[in-house]
Amino acid sequence: MSSAPPLHKALKPLDAALAELLGFATRLGEVEQVATQHADGRVLAQELLSALQVPPHDNSAMDGYALRCADLASGAALPVTQRLAAGSAVATLTPGSMARIFTGAPIPVGADAVVMQEDCNLQPNGTVRVQASVRLGQWIRRAGEDVAQGSVVLQKGERLSPASLGLAASIGMDKLAVVRRPRVALLSTGDELVMPGEVAPEHMAPGAIYNSNRFFLNVLLKRLGCEVTDFGLVPDRLEATIEALRASSAQHDLILTSGGVSVGEEDHIKPAVQALGTLDLWQIAIKPGKPFAYGKVANSHFIGLPGNPVSSFVTFLLLVRPFLLKLQGAAKVTTDSIAASADFSWPRGDKRREFLRVRRNLAGRLELFPNQSAAVLTSVVWADGLVDNPPGQTIAPGDLVRFIPFSELLT
Repeated sequence: MSSAPPLHKALKPLDAALAELLGFATRLGEVEQVATQHADGRVLAQELLSALQVPPHDNSAMDGYALRCADLASGAALPVTQRLAAGSAVATLTPGSMARIFTGAPIPVGADAVVMQEDCNLQPNGTVRVQASVRLGQWIRRAGEDVAQGSVVLQKGERLSPASLGLAASIGMDKLAVVRRPRVALLSTGDELVMPGEVAPEHMAPGAIYNSNRFFLNVLLKRLGCEVTDFGLVPDRLEATIEALRASSAQHDLILTSGGVSVGEEDHIKPAVQALGTLDLWQIAIKPGKPFAYGKVANSHFIGLPGNPVSSFVTFLLLVRPFLLKLQGAAKVTTDSIAASADFSWPRGDKRREFLRVRRNLAGRLELFPNQSAAVLTSVVWADGLVDNPPGQTIAPGDLVRFIPFSELLT
């Protein structure tokens, strides 16, 4: 990496920037055992093999009656000889009879179908007449149909979800081996920044702004499973910035800042990082979010995001999120777009790849927030996703566009 970028540096395509950034991310080496119930969102460090089959035996998918299909040929009512609930031992069905059975109960030996109780009529003498056609094997869950013994249940690199935690529990796993959480230092700089609660809105000085980026970046990092140390507002002096970076690099895998990374911008972040390590300033061909910085401070990665709130938010999702997932060893670090129909016009495509804030309407089409400025954080709150619009592409109502839901990006 170069320490001083040339003027008029060519814009870097997003895919090239992401590939380069991911090339710097090596999976964290430490693995820890975590209780299964506390492993949501963590990344599995080794494949998970099942020591048993699930379900362990054939069982009933319905409340009803277990029987032999052949015994129904005469059309006669059948006596009920036993009652089987979930947790019962495996029994044997006497030929010419049926068993009252409940959901989850083991299928008795000899039975080859279950009839729902709604399709049966209890006779005054206690026998049961089946009033529907019966198919061989109906309403029987077969042993091992969910998980086969010895099979790989969850792959190494899988990011654990509530469903996958339930699956792990179903094969008896009370603990899981996961990659440790990335440790991230979050820094804010700029004398114009004010923390909410410190100064009332009516007393804000001219040019002062509340530090919104610090709040959403902190939450985004934690949603990705990071341990976050918030260093707060660093005094806008070179010596203080150098000291904050030096202190944060000692115990963190990543130092994350926002603002002060535009080419030619007066800011202490750039010289402070260069004094302690290396820095490369990128100009990425996306809108919003062109300025971006990657570097190293001692053994810590450094990423500098643009200062405009929407630029910072979108750039985090597109670049920092995949980077942090790769640090955790996730097999899938990017999110695929889906085709959706536009319900808006975009008559002038930008030379950069655009990420437009949109949301689905009741017809399932995408509406556009009217103000796409990089400073309008309202657009991100209103939207439920982004349209990934190629450079120079215009959009007319009814056109298919590439839609990335926030539901995929914010977890």
